Amino acid sequence: MGAELVDVGRARPDDVVLAWEGQDVLAVRLPQLSESLDHILSAMERTYGGPLAGLDRRAKQSVVRTLEARGAFAVRHGVETVASALGVSRFTVYNYLNREKGA
Repeated sequence: MGAELVDVGRARPDDVVLAWEGQDVLAVRLPQLSESLDHILSAMERTYGGPLAGLDRRAKQSVVRTLEARGAFAVRHGVETVASALGVSRFTVYNYLNREKGA
């Protein structure tokens, strides 16, 4: 998901410091959630073999289901980011989400 390992001496307050036998040994810098969404979208493009905008409607709906399960829409501007990647409007993404909830 794009995490970075950093020396404990360079750890920031929002990094996760890992300890071994009582000694801090390593810090993990987690990416911002928006960066994680970009990583997820890139992985989905690799899975589908190309840009998500080129998929048919059914495949795009499947992508939205997968992204919803991964929490993509909890990220600020997540709907807009996904809509752009899929080459559809925000309204279409909301329709896909609502369709799933109604099914």
